[in-house]
Amino acid sequence: MGAILEARDLRRWYPLQRSLVDMATRADTRYVKAVDGVSFSVASGQSLGIVGESGCGKSTLGRLLLGLDQATTGEVAFRGYDISTLKPRETPKFRRSAQMIFQDPTMSLNPRMTVGAALAEVLKVHDICAPPDRASKVSELLDIVGLPPEIGARLPRTLSGGQCQRVGIARALALEPEIIIADEAVSALDVSIQAQILNLFIQLQRSRNLALVFISHDLEVVRHVCDRVLVMYLGKIVEAGPVAEVFDNPQHPYTRSLISSVPRIDGPGLESMEMLEGEPPSPLNRPEGCPFHPRCSNVMSRC
Repeated sequence: MGAILEARDLRRWYPLQRSLVDMATRADTRYVKAVDGVSFSVASGQSLGIVGESGCGKSTLGRLLLGLDQATTGEVAFRGYDISTLKPRETPKFRRSAQMIFQDPTMSLNPRMTVGAALAEVLKVHDICAPPDRASKVSELLDIVGLPPEIGARLPRTLSGGQCQRVGIARALALEPEIIIADEAVSALDVSIQAQILNLFIQLQRSRNLALVFISHDLEVVRHVCDRVLVMYLGKIVEAGPVAEVFDNPQHPYTRSLISSVPRIDGPGLESMEMLEGEPPSPLNRPEGCPFHPRCSNVMSRC
């Protein structure tokens, strides 16, 4: 099973504006290293979870995978081709093959357009079907995500969060993509709605052989949806592997702390939980070696 999408030693460093003092003292430009040397691949039909604390670089990585942000170094390859070298006429084809579902389901929709008009616009821009067939295609897309056809006549502000997210999924599916990047796609939804959307993701991924990159801070969601998982900390991958293997036998102290901090009815009491102490270091002043060692109870000289 070959890779459909690969990240190869990917970095995204954001330079900070140099102050007058820095320029006077010839101090070097400082960088926020949001993503720092990340490599992995995703195959067709595979679901990959990316987890970690807020600010670890998950969302930046998702944007890099779709070319919505430009890598400082490294590359993203779609079916073996570096997406940064795509010619203008090749970009629309990549956009059809790789779609993103954003965190806020209401903010990702145009408030002035009805649901039907928003979906029809996607079909028009990418020339998916003839104009007379667009209305039936819109109804078909709404049906796929479990929404009645009359939703097409409504504006986003009249819909619930779960309905808006289903519309976002329908919009992504309109292009029949090969891979979907879902960035915290259920975090803004009520728990009962989360379960419905997650089951929809699983159903669509299996029925369409989609590759799915699922970015989340919720470990239980990733356990439910994904085959493999990457654990990120301060822009780096600290552990990766099959979900069952990583969650049941975590090797890195950071992964163990994350998993231990999730309350479970049948789990150990609070006194046995491996709680994370303190906050992550500033990305402007990262520690040498393993970036987790200032917060790690198992730190040793080689860290």
